[in-house]
Amino acid sequence: QVQLVESGGGLVQPGGSLKLSCATSGFTLDYDAIGWFRQAPGKGREGVSSISSRDGNIYYADSVKGRFTISRDNANNTVYLQMNNLKPEDTAVYYCAAALLIHSGSYLLPYEYRNWGQGTQVTVSS
Repeated sequence: QVQLVESGGGLVQPGGSLKLSCATSGFTLDYDAIGWFRQAPGKGREGVSSISSRDGNIYYADSVKGRFTISRDNANNTVYLQMNNLKPEDTAVYYCAAALLIHSGSYLLPYEYRNWGQGTQVTVSS
């Protein structure tokens, strides 16, 4: 059974940093990508960053470029999201997800992802 478990969320002041972790297990098929998504209250789920499992290519939403960094530890089956210079508008529930195959060519579209974690809350506030 595929499982993705996020951790590392919390309350941080504007300008602060957090590092999210996504521990994965149970994959019996090769998957195309692991992505990070977020959903703020009253808004739709949006792609934040993704890393291809096949070629290591990395993708970021424009709103987080230069502030967030995605990485993976293959030995521990974990994907990380380092978030720096956090802003109040980054406040959301953050999810990691796995895609078996990206059909559209876009690695930041939620509908491309089949398996999801339960989410971790990130709140940026003074």
